[in-house]
Amino acid sequence: MGLQSRRILALAMAAALAAPLMSCTGIAQSTGAAQTAPAAALAQTPGASLLPADGGASVAKHFDPLGQPPSKFTLELRNGVKAELPFADKRDFDEAKRGFIAEPPYTKIMADAGHVAWDMGSYGWLLTGKDFESIHPSLQRQAVLNMAYGLYEVVPGRIYQVRGYDLANISFIRGDTGWIIFDPLTAKETARAALDFINEKLGKRPVVGVVYSHSHVDHFGGVRGVVDEADVQSGKVMIIAPEGFLNAAIGENVFAGNAMVRRTQWQYAVLLQRNPFGHVDQAIGKNVANGNTGLITPNRLVSKDIEEITLDGVRMVFQNTPDTEAPVEMNTWFPQFKALWAAENITGTIHNIYTLRGAAVRNALNWSKEINVALYTFGPEAEVMFASHSWPRWGNARIQEVLRAQRDAYANLNNQVLHYANRGVTINEIHNVYEVPKSLRQQWAARSYHGDVQNNSRGVINRFLGHYDGNPVNLIPLSPKDSAPLYVEMMGGSAKIVAKGRELIEQGKYLHATEILNRLVFAEPGNREARQLLADAYEQLGYQAESTSVRNTFLQGAFELRNGLPGGVAPRTTGPDVIRAMSTEQWLDFIGISMDPKKADGMKFTINLVTPDNGERYAIEMSNATLTSIKGFQAKNPDLTVTVNRADLNQVMMGRSTFDDLIAAGKAKFEGNRAGFDQLRSILLPFTPDFEILPGTAPKTPTKAPKPFEVPELLPAQVTD
Repeated sequence: MGLQSRRILALAMAAALAAPLMSCTGIAQSTGAAQTAPAAALAQTPGASLLPADGGASVAKHFDPLGQPPSKFTLELRNGVKAELPFADKRDFDEAKRGFIAEPPYTKIMADAGHVAWDMGSYGWLLTGKDFESIHPSLQRQAVLNMAYGLYEVVPGRIYQVRGYDLANISFIRGDTGWIIFDPLTAKETARAALDFINEKLGKRPVVGVVYSHSHVDHFGGVRGVVDEADVQSGKVMIIAPEGFLNAAIGENVFAGNAMVRRTQWQYAVLLQRNPFGHVDQAIGKNVANGNTGLITPNRLVSKDIEEITLDGVRMVFQNTPDTEAPVEMNTWFPQFKALWAAENITGTIHNIYTLRGAAVRNALNWSKEINVALYTFGPEAEVMFASHSWPRWGNARIQEVLRAQRDAYANLNNQVLHYANRGVTINEIHNVYEVPKSLRQQWAARSYHGDVQNNSRGVINRFLGHYDGNPVNLIPLSPKDSAPLYVEMMGGSAKIVAKGRELIEQGKYLHATEILNRLVFAEPGNREARQLLADAYEQLGYQAESTSVRNTFLQGAFELRNGLPGGVAPRTTGPDVIRAMSTEQWLDFIGISMDPKKADGMKFTINLVTPDNGERYAIEMSNATLTSIKGFQAKNPDLTVTVNRADLNQVMMGRSTFDDLIAAGKAKFEGNRAGFDQLRSILLPFTPDFEILPGTAPKTPTKAPKPFEVPELLPAQVTD
C-alpha cells in the first residue's frame, strides 16, 4: 500500500505498544523541611545513593513560570489526611527494604539508540525527607515506597527481584540450571541491565524460561533483552503465557489506539517535569522505560483454570484470572517455596476499573472472586507473596490480610455501586454517593493510588448500565462547543463568569470554579484570563489528588491550558514484533477504521485476500461506505484477488514496502481489477495524537504523521496500565 496506509499501520503498532497498558516540582516543600517518618525510613536504606547532590534544592521552585503554590485549602486538606490515615503503620517500609542485596552503581540506563531509557535519579529528591505540600501525603508515601532500587531476595536462594528498573519489577526464580524470569519489563535495555546485574551479583546463569503474567506491555516488552528468539523457537527456552495472550496484547488498544495515546499523555503527564509540582510517581512504579519494545510469541500457553508446569526443577501452579486487571492474566503458586506470585492482581494499590487512557471497563466483581480463589487455594500455606509491582509481603497472616483487603475493596465497589444504582443513583451522581468503608480506608493496601475511587465507581455503572443516566436530556446532548456559548450568554458574559470563577477559587471551591470556567473556555478559547483561572483550579485539584491518574490529568490539563501543546517533536522508534504478532483480521479491521467514511460513500468492490504460507483466506467487501472482512471465506466473483504470503504482508503492515513493491519483486500477485484497491488506498487517513482535549491548545506546528515504526509522542515516554 501507499505512504498513508503505511503510516496508518505504523500507528496501529504504536497504539498497541503504547496502551496495553502505560513523568515534576515547587514551593510545595514545607519551609521547615521536617523529615517525615516514611521518607526518612527509606532515605536511610537501599536507594540512598539516589539522593541529589544539591539536597533537593533544584526542586524548590515551580517548573512552570505560571504555576501556583498550594493554596491554604489544599494545605488544610493535607493536614486532615495526615490526621486521618494510619501513618504510624510502617510495615510497608519494612517489607520494601527486606531482602536488599545490592544497588547498581548507576542511576541511568541508556537505550541502544543513544538516549536515556531510564533515569531513577530524576526522582531522588523524594528521598530528601521533606514534606512536599503540593503532593497528597498518602501519595507521597507511596512515591517514596516506589523508590526501591536494586537487587532484592524474596525467598532465600530461590526467588529474587530487580526493582526500580522500569514501571514493573522483573522477578528471577533460580531453577536447577538457570533463571526463570517473570515479566521482563517494558524495554530490552532495562531488562538486559537487570539480567546483567543479577548475574554479576549472584553468578551467571542461562535463562531457561520466561513467564508473561499478562497482556500489558510492561510485562513482556523487554523479552529480547533476556532471551534470543531462536532459543524459544528451538524449545531451548520456554515462554509461558495465559491462553489468549497474543490477541489481548495486540487487540486491546489498536482500534482506538491514537485516541488512547493522546489520553495517556494526560494520565501519565508526559509534559510535566519530575518534581513536587509535577510528576512524582505512577502508583505502581515510577514511570515507563523508553527503550526498544519487543514481543516473542509464547511457546507454552496455560489454558486451564488451575494448571501445573514444572520447568528446570521448579513447580509452578498457574491460576488463570481472565477479566481482571487485564483481559488475560494469571497468578502463580510455587509449592516448593510457599510463595504466591500475584501478577498485577494484588499490588500496593487498588487498580483501575476504568482507566483514564481509555479501555474496556474491568470486572470488579470477577477481580474480587479471583483474589478469593487465590486466598482459599494458596492463602492457607503462603509464606511470601510477591508481584509484578510494589513490594512483597511476608508471613501468612500478613498475606491473608492484604488478600482480604483487596478482595473486599473490589467487591465492595461493585456491590455498593450497584446497590445505589438499583435505587436510582445515576452515573452522573454515584461518585458523590459511593464511599469506601472506614475499615478499608484505614488499610494502606486498599488505598487507590493507580485507580481512583470516584472514577472507578462510575466505571462500574458504565459496565452494567452504560453512559446514559436515564434523563432524556442526555440522550442527545449538545457538543460542548455548541452548549458553552449558550451558558455563557445566560450567565451574563465572560466578565461575570471570570469574576465568579475567581471568587470560587478564593473560597477553595475548585470543582465549582471548573464547572463554569470550562464553559467559558469552550465558548471563548482565546480568553486567556479564563484559561489561566481554569488552570489554577486544575492545579489545586491535582495537588489534592491521592490517585496518580487524577493528579497527572489535572496537572497536565493546567500545563496545556497555560502553554499549549508542543508540536513537530520527532517521534520515537519502536520495533516490528507487535506488527508480526497482529492478526491479519485485526489489520483489516483497523484499515476499516482508518478510511474516511465521507469519501467512501458510493464505493463498491469485493477483494479476496489469500496468504498461502499460513493458509488463511479473507473476503473483503466495501459497501455502504463500510469496509468489512470475514476470515475463512472467499467471494464467488471478486473484483480482485490478492495473493501474498503473510511473511511478506508484514513488510506492508510495517510500512517498509508497498504492494506494488511486492508485485515487482514477484512476492505478491493481483488478479482482476485493482480500481477498488486503489480507491481504498486513496482514502486512508493517518492519525496523530496531537488533537485538542481543551480548546485553544493545539500545537502551532502539528505533529507529523509517523514514519514506519515511529510513535507520535510529544516526549520520549512510553506508557502502560
